[in-house]
Amino acid sequence: MAKRRFIAPPRDAIDPAVFDHPVFAGYRAHRDWFTTPGWPGVDALNARMPLATHRFIVQDDHLLDDGLHYETRIAAGRVATREGNWHDLFNAAVWCRYPALKQAFNARQCAHIATMGPRDRNRAQYALTQFDEAGVVVRLRDPALLPLWDRHDWRALFLDHAEAWRSGDIAIAAVVGHALLEIALVPALFMVGKCLVVQGDHDDACVDLVAEAIREGHACNDPLELRPLPLAGIPGWYPGQDAGFYETAECFQPVRAGRVYPGALGVDPA
Repeated sequence: MAKRRFIAPPRDAIDPAVFDHPVFAGYRAHRDWFTTPGWPGVDALNARMPLATHRFIVQDDHLLDDGLHYETRIAAGRVATREGNWHDLFNAAVWCRYPALKQAFNARQCAHIATMGPRDRNRAQYALTQFDEAGVVVRLRDPALLPLWDRHDWRALFLDHAEAWRSGDIAIAAVVGHALLEIALVPALFMVGKCLVVQGDHDDACVDLVAEAIREGHACNDPLELRPLPLAGIPGWYPGQDAGFYETAECFQPVRAGRVYPGALGVDPA
């Protein structure tokens, strides 16, 4: 059976307390965009756009008549944004918080479009889209935790090594997927991020390294590079995290036979 497309709740149905969840921690400066009674317009979004080269513009029929690909239009400095839309509002927040990363996505997508045309898509484009929509940058200090993740030993990764999450030996450096933020509007849903891992100590530096790796073509070349991470497993991110939870909740899937994940970025290959 095909998965049902997620439809976000109406704005007035969202309890502002939802935005206290750690998944939104990187967007505290934009909390008013999410919690005020009315939707912010593009002028309000542009007031916080850190790039002088880019503007949010209303996506309407008149705009779409230009016939440009969405990514091509962004390369020209115009980020098409639907008004009154959670998905596009979170996209705007990611643009404002992590502009270098969003520019890296766009540059790579445009390079592929220039080679293949606007209709065909290769595996790198699928990877870029998945990370753009559901991406999470995970910061890692203790590489011994990666083998647990490699084999989807969720109980060991989250429960047995809960202290590693509390101490910062492994942590969420950034949630950059705007579709993932949209799903987080419904706390009962199990969010699963598509992750790139960086060995490092500072969140923003890790995000910058991911942006550089994407821009240079060293990351997001295939969807299989992205590690699934059930965010509900992170200590304190979901209620009822006992041993049974990690064994029965549907988000904790076993690893597929033959699946091999890449190591962490930021590690000297020598």
